[in-house]
Amino acid sequence: MGKLVAVLSGKGGTGKTSLCAGIASALAQSGERVLCIDCDIGLRNLDISLGLTDYCALTFADVYSGSYPLNKATQHPEFSNLFFLTAPANCSAADIDGEKFSAFLEEAKKQFQFVLLDAPAGIEAGFQLCARQADQIILVTSADPASVRDAARAGELLEKMGKTQVRVIVNRVNEKLYRAVRVTIDDVMDRAGLPLIGIVEDDPDVTLSAAFETPLLCYNKRSAAAKACKRIAKRIQGFPEPIPYK
Repeated sequence: MGKLVAVLSGKGGTGKTSLCAGIASALAQSGERVLCIDCDIGLRNLDISLGLTDYCALTFADVYSGSYPLNKATQHPEFSNLFFLTAPANCSAADIDGEKFSAFLEEAKKQFQFVLLDAPAGIEAGFQLCARQADQIILVTSADPASVRDAARAGELLEKMGKTQVRVIVNRVNEKLYRAVRVTIDDVMDRAGLPLIGIVEDDPDVTLSAAFETPLLCYNKRSAAAKACKRIAKRIQGFPEPIPYK
């Protein structure tokens, strides 16, 4: 049975989708069989970060409704172990049949070692939909007060849902800026009230790779963000990978 990982954020603009794509690519590159699902219904952008904008992808609704089998998910041209389903465009999260979606995810866990859900930002219906069956939840935040406050609120809701495997990624870390405003990673962790699974430096290659519609690990595998995604992927796999930060 595979592992279902939901990638969430309390607010938009934290870089959640780029990190979901980078971590999924890193897991697939390491040999894991991975299914990456865009669950941001109506605002789907995961295909850009995965470099799949030129590919026709099924939606997860096409699969859970029985119209197509799961083995018709789009296979990534660069990472042969990585498969992709996009989000339906003409409905809302409230329209998704929860029971069918849950059954679909259970079947996906039988066929893939890791299933990653890129959830919509915020704490509305899409948040609940993705978090409900997740074995592990990754909350992405930056250091600005609004992001950290929203991450803390999301963490509280997940605790009420009975979720214990919740970890935080602090994204777009800029040491010079942190020193100027006297903020540390420990401060962010304390305010969010969540344990850390990774730190990702502020890296222009993330923006550039998306602009060129190329996966980050293909655009520049030596970039700071790419290396961070690989380290986070190892931690998700259960390896004791250290978290380098000052």
